[in-house]
Amino acid sequence: MQAPLESHVTLLVVDDDLVAQARMNAYFSKEGYRVLLAGDGESFWRQLAQGEVDLVLLDINLPGQDGLSLARELRARDASIGIILVTSRNDDVDKIVGLEVGADDYLPKPFNPRELLARVKSLLRRSATRPAETADSLRFAGWVLELSRRRLRDRAGQDVALTRGEFEVLALLVRHPGEILDRDRLSRAVSGHDWSPQDRSVDVLVRRLRAKLDDPARTDSLIATIRGEGYRLAADVEPGGV
Repeated sequence: MQAPLESHVTLLVVDDDLVAQARMNAYFSKEGYRVLLAGDGESFWRQLAQGEVDLVLLDINLPGQDGLSLARELRARDASIGIILVTSRNDDVDKIVGLEVGADDYLPKPFNPRELLARVKSLLRRSATRPAETADSLRFAGWVLELSRRRLRDRAGQDVALTRGEFEVLALLVRHPGEILDRDRLSRAVSGHDWSPQDRSVDVLVRRLRAKLDDPARTDSLIATIRGEGYRLAADVEPGGV
């Protein structure tokens, strides 16, 4: 019998509140996860250096280097590690900035541990799922998206780093070229839950993708905004990465 996903997953909990640390450690350990703990930036990097980490639960309010700068630096080093910001700062600006620096999700305190567990499982499940399309590599406007490797290559064949959220949005758009995808559908692909009018996460991810994909010499974008409806990929797509 195959071992459950949780038994192979390492979570790094980063919080300077020792009570919160202990609660999350006890809860996720009971659920079968391996849990590492850190209380500041120095211990955060030390834990990452000692072994493989699959997902980070990261508080914004930390002594010294704060959680947003840690998320930005981690994302620049490694696009594969999941990042969920867990913070008492329930501010839309913090959420938007967190997504812009590369976090995959954001959950304000206080929260139900079951909701955090559901978000952890959703993020891990999306990361582990291979797209079912026959064509593993899809070419559009000179770019190549490799679905199984979750990798984007530019016109020169160089890898371009994508966060998990960026990949999910781009993969959905590329798999449905010319089709208008509303924010509900894109939000479910990224976070597993429906979009709400206060949620800017999809728009943030699209803005970041445009910064990576668009030619600055052109005024139009590969990801077109359809006012009041959503987004669509404004390019032809064909299989093959050669």
